[in-house]
Amino acid sequence: MPQITQITAYLDQLLAVGEFRDYGPNGLQVPGHQEVQTIVTGVSANGRLLDAAVAAGAQLVLVHHGLFWRGDPQQITPVLHRRLQPLFAHDIGLAAYHLPLDAHPEHGNNALLAEALGATEPQPFAEIGIRVRFEGDGLTIDELTERLRTAVGGREPLVIGAGPEQIRTLGIVTGAATDNMLDAVALRLDAFVTGEPAERAFSIATDAQIHFLAGGHHATETFGVRRLGELVAREFGVRHEFIDIPNPI
Repeated sequence: MPQITQITAYLDQLLAVGEFRDYGPNGLQVPGHQEVQTIVTGVSANGRLLDAAVAAGAQLVLVHHGLFWRGDPQQITPVLHRRLQPLFAHDIGLAAYHLPLDAHPEHGNNALLAEALGATEPQPFAEIGIRVRFEGDGLTIDELTERLRTAVGGREPLVIGAGPEQIRTLGIVTGAATDNMLDAVALRLDAFVTGEPAERAFSIATDAQIHFLAGGHHATETFGVRRLGELVAREFGVRHEFIDIPNPI
């Protein structure tokens, strides 16, 4: 069986974690059992996911949103204790990959969402995002909305249809990235997709005449961590289970 340090070293290198200044540590956050037979992946390291990992017999949990964030209290709060307790009690390790997983050009959240939307010609956009095109005459806002709805598992996107009739160019930054719509405006893109909207999204979209779609912070970030689990399972011969803890935000 592979060692936990082998798996995290593989992911650290794959995602080039040293190139990012992030809001929290990327890589191994909680050490656990040295040998790994089963990994569980999920979007956020909350108590329900960690309880499910225990039930699945995992030795390692891989997440996009980890346990530690810049500006958090310096002591173990009741919430953090709730999350650490099942890991410590069952000797389970936890690794998190945040911005490096958003930005990866092949395995990242943005790249995989663009692929799910049927877009082409991916290019870097807004530091961690991706800029893409739709072939031919492009899509209507209704067609793009339906593609996004399908991509995020049936969740209804929030849509501000303020852009052109045909959408040929699109910027994507998953998670909570309303202000990156300004980058899309500067590039004269037809539409912008993120996960979690801010109140100012409406005014930016309508004033700049660009389509804005928000598919859900959680829903738009299920792609990358699931892919990591698949890659690790193939590379190291371990069992992988993606566990989706529903989140309406």
